[in-house]
Amino acid sequence: MDENDAAGEPAADRPDHLDRRAELSEFLRTRRARLKPEDVGLASMGRHRRVPGLRREELAQLAGVSVAYYTRLEQGNGRNVSAEVLDAIARALRLSDTEHAHLVHLARPTRQRRKHPAPKRQQQVRPALRHLLDSLEGVPAYIGGARSDILAWNRMAAALFGDWGRMPRAERNWARLTFLNPDYRELFIDWDSKATDMVSFLRLYAGRNPEDPELSALVGELSVKSEEFRRLWATHDVKEKGHGVKRMRHPLVGELTLAYETLHLPDDDGQFLSVYHAEAGTASAEGLRLLASWGVDDSLRAKL
Repeated sequence: MDENDAAGEPAADRPDHLDRRAELSEFLRTRRARLKPEDVGLASMGRHRRVPGLRREELAQLAGVSVAYYTRLEQGNGRNVSAEVLDAIARALRLSDTEHAHLVHLARPTRQRRKHPAPKRQQQVRPALRHLLDSLEGVPAYIGGARSDILAWNRMAAALFGDWGRMPRAERNWARLTFLNPDYRELFIDWDSKATDMVSFLRLYAGRNPEDPELSALVGELSVKSEEFRRLWATHDVKEKGHGVKRMRHPLVGELTLAYETLHLPDDDGQFLSVYHAEAGTASAEGLRLLASWGVDDSLRAKL
C-alpha cells in the first residue's frame, strides 16, 4: 500500500502557483473584517459603520504604524516589513500562533522558502515508517504528505476509510476525497467540520508553498467542482493538523467516535503520521475490534 504509481499531470491551462501578494492581501482583509471595534476597546458607531469589522485606520492605530504603511501591506506589498511590525499587526488582529506564522510566511517569503522548501514531486515514505504502520495493529494509521496526499497506510486504515489501494494515486488526497467523493460525506457525521479543517490545512500549506504547481492545480480543480470548497477557501482561515475527535458512520459497524493524533515527521519532507483510536470499553472500541477481525472485504469495498 504505497504511493509509487504515476501521478496525473496538472492541467496546462492552470496557473502554476498562487499569487502570494493576493494571498497576503486577502488574509489581512479577512482577519480585520472579523474584529468588531468593541472587541479591541474602540467605540462603535453602530449602524453608521459602512464596513464590517475594523477600518484600516483603526487597525493601524492599534498596531502603532501609519495608515499608509498598513495600507501598502494589506495591498500585498510586504517587502522589507520587519518582524516587529508583523508582531504588532498580529497582536492588533488577535491572531492565533498558527495565523501569526502564516502571516510571516506570506509577508516574508524568501526566508521562509528556505526553511520550508517545496516538497519533491514524487513523495517517498521511508521503509522504516512503512514497518511502523504495519506494526500498529488494531488502530487505523496512515502517513500523509504535501497537499493532504495520502502516501501510505495500514490494514486498519483501509478497513475504516476504504481501500485506498484500489484508487488512482491522484485520488488519494484528503481534499479530493472530502469534497468530491460522496461516500466520505456519508462517512463523516460532522462533514462540515471535516471540510473546514481540510481547507484550513490547505491554506496553511499554501502560505508555506505558494509556488507548488500541484497545489495550484488542486485548488483550481476543487474551486471549479465544489461550491462548498470555494466558499471555505475564500475565508482564508488557517489551522495546523493536530489532534481531536471525529465521529463516523461506518457502513459495516455503525457509528464510531475516534480520537486522532497527528505526529509531524520533520525529517521526512513535511510528512505526518495520523493515528485513530477509541476509548477502551466503548462501542467504538468494539467496532474497531470487529473491523480488525474482518479486514477489507468485498462488502466494504463496494461501499467505500
